[in-house]
Amino acid sequence: MFTTLYAAFGVASPFLPTFLASRGLAPEQIGLILSLSTLIRLISGPLAGHIADHLHALRFVLTACTLFAAAVVPMFLSVENFSTLLIVALFHAAMLAPTTILADALALRGAVRDDVDQARFEYGWVRGAGSAAFIVGALAVGHAVDAVGAAATLLCQAVLLAIASAVTLLVPEPDIAPASAAESSARSGRELREMLQNRVFFCVILISALVLGSHAMHDSFAIIAWKAAGISSSTGSLLWSESVAAEVVVFCWVGPRLLRYFGPKISMAAAAAAAAIRWAVMAQTSNAVALAFLEPLHGLTFALLHLSCMHVLVRIVPAGLAATAQAVYALASGTMTAMLMLLSGSLYAAFGAGGFFVMAGVAAVSLPLVLTLGRIDDSNRS
Repeated sequence: MFTTLYAAFGVASPFLPTFLASRGLAPEQIGLILSLSTLIRLISGPLAGHIADHLHALRFVLTACTLFAAAVVPMFLSVENFSTLLIVALFHAAMLAPTTILADALALRGAVRDDVDQARFEYGWVRGAGSAAFIVGALAVGHAVDAVGAAATLLCQAVLLAIASAVTLLVPEPDIAPASAAESSARSGRELREMLQNRVFFCVILISALVLGSHAMHDSFAIIAWKAAGISSSTGSLLWSESVAAEVVVFCWVGPRLLRYFGPKISMAAAAAAAAIRWAVMAQTSNAVALAFLEPLHGLTFALLHLSCMHVLVRIVPAGLAATAQAVYALASGTMTAMLMLLSGSLYAAFGAGGFFVMAGVAAVSLPLVLTLGRIDDSNRS
């Protein structure tokens, strides 16, 4: 499920702006489509997560979202005017946003046994396989784009999403104790209030928002800063690929071991500290050799942080709110990233790469929060 889903993202996400440009859209129109698509994701993800939890139907909602997204993709190829493309893009984004949230919720619940000290499988292996599939998809479709144009990426995505929807049907639905509609609604409302009032849950969401959000300037202006420093596009691409490769390594091998030996609290602290160091160094140098040693820290600043947060959430969140918790997690980090992306433009215009010092500060702010977490176990469950 994860490999087909993330491969579908890999074949299309990097090339969607190019496809929109090929339809004759101006840069301002492309920017508007991408920004509104981000906004609609922040709405549809939590909404679909809540519906899936309320109906106890994570697998069904995930299947429906991937299938509808696959059906929407060909519409991109049949329209050319801006307003219709905007409508298609927004519906496409609305269907895609819940897929990663629900996939994470299903994987996390499937990995955990009733005895939370034992696991059926490592969630990191599954998530790492998704990241690897994203890289393979992006690299593989590049040849098709050169041969037949950016439309090839959308056709590949439609096929992969259709396969993902079929494979999802094979994933077992999490076991939830049966209850009447009234009992289920009352229990969901009570558990939701308790989850949102849980101090550990609030701290984890805020920590993830700060550390993941601090990547905003890197995602927006790293390549631009590198090119301004004389680093070629091919070298920049290699540096970026290096960071994603490190992400896969941490998800699959390093991260689970660090969590096993040190626990989520120390792992989160290591991720936050690595982010602060990463951005502080990037603020001072754009030397390609230095960056080659720096970019692998992405494995800690993103993958280890994500694994640590998932490790905590699956232990403190009731099974019936798994998708809602993932939606809140994605909403918080997505909103923080969007805000810091807006700030990054002004920072880069004023200070160039020196603006990364602000991102270092954002990541560092999370460290005191990590220290307040205390011991993480089932006693923290809502």
